[in-house]
Amino acid sequence: MAYLPSLRQLSYLVALAKELNFTRAAETCFVGQSTLSAGLKELEESLGVQLFERDRQNVSITPAGLEVLGRAKTILAASEDLVQRSESLGKPMSATIRLGVIPTIAPFLLPLVMPKIRKRFPDLKITLREDLTANLLSRLADHQLDFALIALPYELGNLLVKELFNDEFYLVAKSNDPALKAKEITLPIKMADRLLLLEEGHCIREHSMQACKKSDIRNADGYEATSLLTLIQMVESGLGIALLPEMAIKGGLLNNSDLVSRPLAAPAPKRVIALVARASTAHQEEFLALSSCIEECSGDSSSIKHAHQLS
Repeated sequence: MAYLPSLRQLSYLVALAKELNFTRAAETCFVGQSTLSAGLKELEESLGVQLFERDRQNVSITPAGLEVLGRAKTILAASEDLVQRSESLGKPMSATIRLGVIPTIAPFLLPLVMPKIRKRFPDLKITLREDLTANLLSRLADHQLDFALIALPYELGNLLVKELFNDEFYLVAKSNDPALKAKEITLPIKMADRLLLLEEGHCIREHSMQACKKSDIRNADGYEATSLLTLIQMVESGLGIALLPEMAIKGGLLNNSDLVSRPLAAPAPKRVIALVARASTAHQEEFLALSSCIEECSGDSSSIKHAHQLS
């Protein structure tokens, strides 16, 4: 029977899969190149599969290597979670949490949530990273983040998920735009052709298309915004209309503009704000505490507005 691979061997596998260079992978693992090569050879012999193809110039991972790589990352993350959990048992709520947040949430919710967390849990340290959902989830899987604050729907696999609150979308346009004249605002197909979107990778893009029941929307003249602020500028320039989350509207995004927001007719499209973590996370207590704080902050929409004005 083959012996079980060691965590060190699995770390060599992950490093080489990332670098595709033995020298750089060895430096990442703080070992010599010969040590890394020997460890990987032992791993391949133990598993009975070839994980990498290599010659003098190139290194590439095999299909079998890709499958083993995914499992190796899971095992390494679970092992690190075990160590962190053991360390935190004697000092509850005193860990350092690495929190990722998507750009369409961070500026509107964090100014309210972070002071509450600091006051309630003074020994808890939180580092922040703002990025797109796919990048945050990748970092979460690679143990570079502990939690991620994102918007659903989104495919999450077997992650631990805590749905926090709903964030409805509003139609935003210039004050004289015909789209705002109806008693009840809806999104007919002809209006969808005027809908401006964020670029690929932003979840609001997908939510906007779902709201219009269209799998593809061509922006006017091919324009796509890189951020919500850019999107607002495009609408203000008369290029089209946009769907924006209630959180951003009440957080003051339209301040100092001549744009108007209107809620959409029921059932209004919405996104669900959620906190996610690895199922094996060592920070279950912190996960629940942060979830509770965010839920409390979302209970009063005027608080979001007030917090934004103070930040």
